[in-house]
Amino acid sequence: MDWETHARRLAADVVRPESRWYQPLASTPRHLFVPRWWQNGGPGWELRDGTADPDAWMRAAYADRTLVTRVGPVHADHAEPGATVTTGKPTSSSTLPGLVVGMYRHAVIADDSRVLVTTGTGYGTALLCQRLGDDRVTSVDVDPYLVKVAAERLNAIGLHPHTAVADVTGPLPGQYDRIVSTVSVRHVPTSWLAALRPGGRLVTTIAGTGLILTADKTEDGGAVGRIAPDAAGFMRTRHSDDYDHATEEVWEKAQHADGDQVSTSRYPLLYVPDSWEVMSMLELMVPGIDYRTMQEGEERTVWMLHPDGSWARATAGGFLDSPTVHQGGPRRLWETLERIRNRLNREGGLPMYGARVTITPDGAATLSRGAWSVTL
Repeated sequence: MDWETHARRLAADVVRPESRWYQPLASTPRHLFVPRWWQNGGPGWELRDGTADPDAWMRAAYADRTLVTRVGPVHADHAEPGATVTTGKPTSSSTLPGLVVGMYRHAVIADDSRVLVTTGTGYGTALLCQRLGDDRVTSVDVDPYLVKVAAERLNAIGLHPHTAVADVTGPLPGQYDRIVSTVSVRHVPTSWLAALRPGGRLVTTIAGTGLILTADKTEDGGAVGRIAPDAAGFMRTRHSDDYDHATEEVWEKAQHADGDQVSTSRYPLLYVPDSWEVMSMLELMVPGIDYRTMQEGEERTVWMLHPDGSWARATAGGFLDSPTVHQGGPRRLWETLERIRNRLNREGGLPMYGARVTITPDGAATLSRGAWSVTL
């Protein structure tokens, strides 16, 4: 199987030939880390088996795209041939190579850096090993199976980084110059600050947003940095086989109930995850909102659900129609959304990207830009 030609093409698509990441991309067999994956098939996730269709396997593995390997508690490696998963959210994946390299670039990794990364399939770990040497790389994941199989696949191509089963938000097995987390967090774990060497850098994304946070450790044990000008989104950290389903009871009510408040929105209908900027600002203000959408003919409905019992349901008959909005619970989620859209229209942008970040030694992060600030 001529995977090397595909890998070189992927490398050329992602970086320039003189980049220090070109050779790792061109020489790492990504397909070995993703022999099976889940493909979104509309009503559910359909299993794809690389060995059953080698050409499709090469096309998928060496495209600059994310391949979902786990939905809810079901890993593609363990699924029956032809399986479909109709419920649950992705819980593990092989992140698109361009984004992996982008996160490493934000980390400003030097040739002598000791780096901790999150495991997933192990492909991102392999790229880092190819660049630095495996003795400088530590790879952790909360899922014992992911760590085991990633270590086996890394070993098969001659790479032997330090691996460990660990909740990345808890104690970490060493001291590092860089910590790069390709799972997202709401709060910067104090364990990261403890595990970073003086002047070390952490790179992660804020859960529920498209915000990349970079910060350098300061002498007081905290850190200072910025929200990067580019956007990225990763799955949230999980602490068990699956995520909690905290809004299911709210969903049962919000599907059809009349709201405590009914209004007509001034803006066309927006499914918030379609706008990373709006979604990021809303998550900073009201963390933990779950979004759902459904379309029947020309009519489209979106829901906003919160674990505290707040909900909003907006329905519009066409793209330009003003949606009818029902809201219930202790907070008016749609009104908060409209205030953000008002600001976006008035100012032409929102203040998060490029914001300064200050992290205290206990992990509290404050984002600020001009007169705007928010503490996570």
